Amino acid sequence: MHAILGRGVLCACLMLMLGVPAPAVSADQITSERYQLALQMINRLITQHHYRPRDLDDVLAGQVFDRYLELLDPDRQFFLAGDIERFERHRHMLDDHLREGSLHPAEEIFSRYRMRVAERIAFALERLQEPFDFSLSETLMLDGDARPWAHTASELDDRWRRRLKHDILTQQALELERSRAQIDETLRDRYRGLLQRTEQLRADDIFQLFVNAYIGSLEPHTSYLSPRATENFKIQLRLSLEGIGAVLQNDDTHTRVRRIIPGGPASQSGELQAGDIIIGVGNEDEALADVVGWRLDDVVALIRGPKGTRVQLEILPDGHPPARRITIQRGRVKLQEQAAQRQLINAETSLGQARIGVIRIPSFYIDFDAQLRGERDFRSTTRDVRTLLDELLAESIDGLVIDLRDNSGGGLSEAVALSGLFIRQGPVVQVQNRGGFIQINRDPDAGIAYAGPLLVMVNRESASAAEIFAGAMQDYRRALVVGEPTFGKGTVQSLIDLGQHSNRYDNLGQLRLTIAQFFRVNGDSTQFHGITPDLPMSTDADPGNGERSHPNALPWQQIDATNYQPWPGISATALSQTVQRHHARLAEDRAYQVERDLIELDRQRRTQEEVSLNAAAREAETREWREAQLRLLNARRALNDQLPLTRLSDQPTE
Repeated sequence: MHAILGRGVLCACLMLMLGVPAPAVSADQITSERYQLALQMINRLITQHHYRPRDLDDVLAGQVFDRYLELLDPDRQFFLAGDIERFERHRHMLDDHLREGSLHPAEEIFSRYRMRVAERIAFALERLQEPFDFSLSETLMLDGDARPWAHTASELDDRWRRRLKHDILTQQALELERSRAQIDETLRDRYRGLLQRTEQLRADDIFQLFVNAYIGSLEPHTSYLSPRATENFKIQLRLSLEGIGAVLQNDDTHTRVRRIIPGGPASQSGELQAGDIIIGVGNEDEALADVVGWRLDDVVALIRGPKGTRVQLEILPDGHPPARRITIQRGRVKLQEQAAQRQLINAETSLGQARIGVIRIPSFYIDFDAQLRGERDFRSTTRDVRTLLDELLAESIDGLVIDLRDNSGGGLSEAVALSGLFIRQGPVVQVQNRGGFIQINRDPDAGIAYAGPLLVMVNRESASAAEIFAGAMQDYRRALVVGEPTFGKGTVQSLIDLGQHSNRYDNLGQLRLTIAQFFRVNGDSTQFHGITPDLPMSTDADPGNGERSHPNALPWQQIDATNYQPWPGISATALSQTVQRHHARLAEDRAYQVERDLIELDRQRRTQEEVSLNAAAREAETREWREAQLRLLNARRALNDQLPLTRLSDQPTE
């Protein structure tokens, strides 16, 4: 997939939120005064406040140069070697340009990139009209970093010819009843969409991409958010928005409704359904804008608006004419599926039946704006978990599981407050700034909400605030941590509104700046190594992911432990015995072994460096992989007393 799309510039689907769409602009406008001023502010803030600032010199300039090209063309399928040679004059001059707030190099490189994308898509669309020979013993290298830049257009043509063959063979392997003509049309739609999305990139997008190539070269978690990205980030923190409550997606040149959010205005009206295509949008009593061919985020922004106002939509029901016009009153939409959820499980243990409560926490969220306004019922992770915990306690649970798998973090204050629900008092995390000053964040509540048996589940995607909570529970010996080694993001970021530092422009976006580092109460950092579970259930499928995969990640450090009183419930002897029983149980657990084998099979397929473009060889590879996966899936189903599948496509989707 195109690199820019994977960086959030053009999302596959977006919520309907508050905002106003901006008209498309040309790339050369990133040299405007507004962007130059924003870049100069970013330089100053990094120099003054970054936890580990670096000199803006030729070495850093070269890294920014390489990173920008990597973000634009990671698979080396658009630029030619001659383009790169032409750009090389900027390599050791970018530090001077960045210092001055000049964005001319970014503009020049992106303009050439946009031209090369248009050329490649034109070639792909034309080449799809010609036959391919799938009897040749050809291969395609999947790792773009491992190959040099193409020197000629003919060499790049050959790469794209191979890519098209790979795409066709991949589509044929999906077990869908489609003709070759239908597959070709699917690919033409895909490439037309890529061209359209590239052409629709605006100055804000290009500026965000280039600035993140710059500040992302410092360390992985300092980043720039454009004004629109800033609003989306706030929505994720507060888990609510003002709009109609629908999830949209791009469908060629159209905007299609992917899902209706339960409880939102669209759900309550019943007039908008999944599958409908939106072709016109406007506020009540205003002319509708024809949004066919628009960027998805522009359509989203036009539909958003303050609660109580009304929006008109012209839709094609389920994508088919005749068109119909509907009106929906905007309201507050709660993103309930991203909030903490509870479950009660009746489990069989060595001591008999047990009622186990499970609270799944996808992120550490809080509605800061509502809190600052003094609203009594503002939304937060800790408040939601306390409510769910009270409900589970009313059902007489024997133990509790806090599930932090795939929780990438969020508000630090929420990680500290949540920890306070399970300890009586004491420090939760230490925070060290660039000057070495250490602040100790303590449990804000002297009480305890739950004193029973506790287990915390983590995986390789559990990060930041999730690691603070898991680390505190482990250090206090309050809970057993089970799962995989966590991500290892142990740095603190502060959101700085650049508009507040300017007397000329209000809307300059935000700088997410690394200003400090987390340390556990035992003195260990959560940075780089993350949290090592007491009861490991590692798949060993991808041990190099997380913070460890970033070459410019800050290193692990250690400071003095702070004064804290461990929980009396889990002794070192009891923990050692539990770990021994855990490993013995896993060694005999057939379900665990099956899951490990499934993950390893998927890893092998994902990390292939080269694939065959010979139809017979590809079919044999695909058949072998399908048989192996089907065998493992049926082994899993047998363990769950389910009937076996006859083919992979029969597998039910969640």
